[in-house]
Amino acid sequence: MNAEVFVLIVELEEAKRELVGMRPDIEELSQALHIQALTAKVEELEQTTLAPDFWGDQARSSRVLQTIKQSKDTIEEYTDLKSRLEDAIALAEMAIEENDEDSLPEVKSELADLKAQAERMRIEALMVGEYDNSTAIVSFHPGAGGTEAQDWCQMLYRMITRWAETNKFKVKLLDWLDGDAAGLKSATITVEGPHAYGFLKSENGVHRLVRVSPFDAQGRRQTSFASIEVMPEFPDLDEIQLRDEDYEFVPFHSSGAGGQNINKVSSAVRITHKATGIVVTCQTERSQLQNRAKCMAMLASKLYEAERERVEGAITSERRAQVGRGMRNERIRTYNFPQNRVTDHRLTGENKNFNIDAVMNGDLDPIIDALTMQEQAEKLRES
Repeated sequence: MNAEVFVLIVELEEAKRELVGMRPDIEELSQALHIQALTAKVEELEQTTLAPDFWGDQARSSRVLQTIKQSKDTIEEYTDLKSRLEDAIALAEMAIEENDEDSLPEVKSELADLKAQAERMRIEALMVGEYDNSTAIVSFHPGAGGTEAQDWCQMLYRMITRWAETNKFKVKLLDWLDGDAAGLKSATITVEGPHAYGFLKSENGVHRLVRVSPFDAQGRRQTSFASIEVMPEFPDLDEIQLRDEDYEFVPFHSSGAGGQNINKVSSAVRITHKATGIVVTCQTERSQLQNRAKCMAMLASKLYEAERERVEGAITSERRAQVGRGMRNERIRTYNFPQNRVTDHRLTGENKNFNIDAVMNGDLDPIIDALTMQEQAEKLRES
């Protein structure tokens, strides 16, 4: 065996050692995710679906089926992780036994993927908030500043959608309004998948951009702002009663979103809640009826969230953790292109700066993970 092959085999041995070392962590993850309890819960809920009157209550049956699906997704993801780990260990052992140095890249790649998946599931296990497992409704709004702010708003839209697509979440465009010369004036999407709201709630707030503006003929440095609003899609809003006289309903022609597939007919819907001034819009469904139903669901969620925040604010205004809450008028993050860094102002440790190119391409996991861990540590200190 020559020296080069020997070095590669040593690397295979090290990779195998790391893989085997993951076994206790994966077993511990099973307890954190309550896999055994989830399995029993799925069996129990599936029995309820066999009851003759199960489908009589549509709202209840939908909630039960959603719970079954989410629980099964978690169990399947964990089972897949455990199976892939054993397969990777077997591959490493076979490669070592046969001196197959060509397998090293595959083993190392699988090791990195398994570590990333395990870390992601550990973060999910910390997301135990009441609505963390809900679908996220995400809205984008530029601040003052015209084209520069509108362009920044579209950059944030791309950042969030890239993150969602990379992590295999389902993204659906609900509303889009093009900017005057570039970018966008507003947009709303839903992000659906396990713990979608839990992951994205930390993006709620004001995002600050510092860069040399491509729209400034003199090439001056500009500071722009845009806000991201993130709220959960609440599963049960029966207590939100909306009468016809409570809101104003306006149909209009869809405006389109560049390459987005939006109908060009008068099926778009805008609803304004008279008492609060809350406005919701949907223009991506094929019929006015479907768009109106989406709008009413969004309006109910916004009203529910506003009331929940009012009550929480009155009770815990001095104790509420800022991590993951990102109030709408709070600057949560600065994206400084000249300095090639993103700074999250809620992080209190040394690691609060991140590579701007990676973040703008949707690599938000390091920020989300850091905020989640910090929030958990703060809760433990409070308790």
